[in-house]
Amino acid sequence: MKKISKLVLALILCVSLVGCTNGNDDTKIGYKAGTYVSSAKGMNGDVEVEVVVSDEKIESVTILSHNETPNVSDLALKQIPAKIVEFQGLGIDVISGATLTSDAVLLATEQALIEAGGDVEALKLVNETVEVKDDETLSADVVIIGAGGAGLAAAVTAHQNGSSVLVIEKMPKVGGNTILAGGALNAVDNDSETALANDDSTELHFTQTFEGGDKQGDEKLIQILVDNAWDGVEWVKELGMEFQEGTFTVLGGMWPRAHKPVEPVGTGFFTAYTNYINANENIEVILNTDVEELIVEDGVVVGIKAIGETGNNVTVNANNGVILATGGFGNNVEMREEFNTLWATLDDSILSTNHSGATGDGIALAQGVNAQLVQMENIQLLPMGDPITGSLSGNIELDVENRIFVNDQGNRFVDEGGRRDVMTSALFEQSDAHMWIVLDSHGYPTGDEVNNFNESANQLVKEGRAFKADTLEELAALINVDPTNLVNSVNGFNQAVSGETTDEFGRTLYDQPINQGPYYAAPRIPTVHHTMGGVKINTDAQVIDVDGNVIENFYAAGEVTGGIHGANRLGGNALTDILVFGRIAGINASNNQ
Repeated sequence: MKKISKLVLALILCVSLVGCTNGNDDTKIGYKAGTYVSSAKGMNGDVEVEVVVSDEKIESVTILSHNETPNVSDLALKQIPAKIVEFQGLGIDVISGATLTSDAVLLATEQALIEAGGDVEALKLVNETVEVKDDETLSADVVIIGAGGAGLAAAVTAHQNGSSVLVIEKMPKVGGNTILAGGALNAVDNDSETALANDDSTELHFTQTFEGGDKQGDEKLIQILVDNAWDGVEWVKELGMEFQEGTFTVLGGMWPRAHKPVEPVGTGFFTAYTNYINANENIEVILNTDVEELIVEDGVVVGIKAIGETGNNVTVNANNGVILATGGFGNNVEMREEFNTLWATLDDSILSTNHSGATGDGIALAQGVNAQLVQMENIQLLPMGDPITGSLSGNIELDVENRIFVNDQGNRFVDEGGRRDVMTSALFEQSDAHMWIVLDSHGYPTGDEVNNFNESANQLVKEGRAFKADTLEELAALINVDPTNLVNSVNGFNQAVSGETTDEFGRTLYDQPINQGPYYAAPRIPTVHHTMGGVKINTDAQVIDVDGNVIENFYAAGEVTGGIHGANRLGGNALTDILVFGRIAGINASNNQ
């Protein structure tokens, strides 16, 4: 990307390209010339690399195949191989936010070099060093902290309104949690045939959001959310983002009003945003830069102080306003434990779906200027985490209506169309807090169809992350649950679908029976997903201080804010939130309102 790039690094190799030596002796590293292929497990399966070496040099490292998430893993897949060749070594830093992919590329390359006769311990001692940049002072009309979904929605909006914009991001890439999301975005077009067919409306969306959060959400903010959702969808479409036809029900969404992007996960938003940024002047994203302090003069926020990639000081003055869009704190165990009052524990035994940078830095920045925090105890867990990583990947469900949950005994235990907190609480009561998603081939007629994370059922089965069988009894054997219980669970569900019985758990969301083999199952565990508490804002996205007053020139949007979703966030409302309030923050900061 032309303008969304790292602060330029001057990388200095500590040894010559040909004469790399072991740190313990002066032996030159040599190889058996040839081409070597190896693979290692990444985030979503094996990453296969091809390594070409001459007698004395690594000539190339090429990624042959992978199933990593687009945009999330792109930097690792591009930069790690390039740096291995650049530095002729393996002492390369992983890409923050893409650690598993980085490790996979490094390990696969290491295995290939071992086969080529290389001294990998010596190669690991070959490191990159960075030339320190000078301190710098920059300025823009609107300064945005965070390059996730809310931050870039605000950036594009402010620029469209005529402002110069600088976005400061601590991570080496844009995206935040948004780029890892399943992509479901709740929005109701009251005049559309889809909404009419689903008996949906903004009024129902409001009611379900408010009541779904135990009536703790700010009603004015919720009204802004639901009233502006469809306009936000039309806006990103104008930027080039595409959505699939129709709507669906996302986990915990309570109604089929979620729109699914054409591009996998949350990548479609960033394709649209970065295309706009790269095509225009006076809007730029600076990565690997950590904001440490807000600059305040006479009670007005006028800029930020940050530390650049090489430890240099970066000061950015804001002519009109500063927008906080740093996301939540789902990956900050200390903060989770500090504010948690709803769950037995949120210590490090509970994994998270969040990206590694979701550590609540923006909360601390806001507190530094006396901002008010609200509902910090409202921390959402999902029953949908990968048992190894905690991530949402590997989830075989395509929609809520056509799958069930069973425990390790093969029994259903909850309304699978209900609230996220209710489903997660029920899962914690099961043995080992472990369950299986079970569905049939209605959604996977060939097995090559992909889930919301661009993974096919066949791919997940091949990787051992899902299981497939022609009959329910065979599936039960594969996942080690009681076959009688599993068959009874499916039969009971099917009877409720047909209307023969009322579902024992009160479930009302159905579509097809589970009766068409082959059948699939995949394991899931509880995982921290979203922090609903944060900085208090008003309907103009202005930050409110502890005394209830507006902090001038200071705005916030996205998961860093609190008070919208209440005690439980509806599935599909997070992307609506960042889109709606990101745009509001962008226009008001641009106008200095």
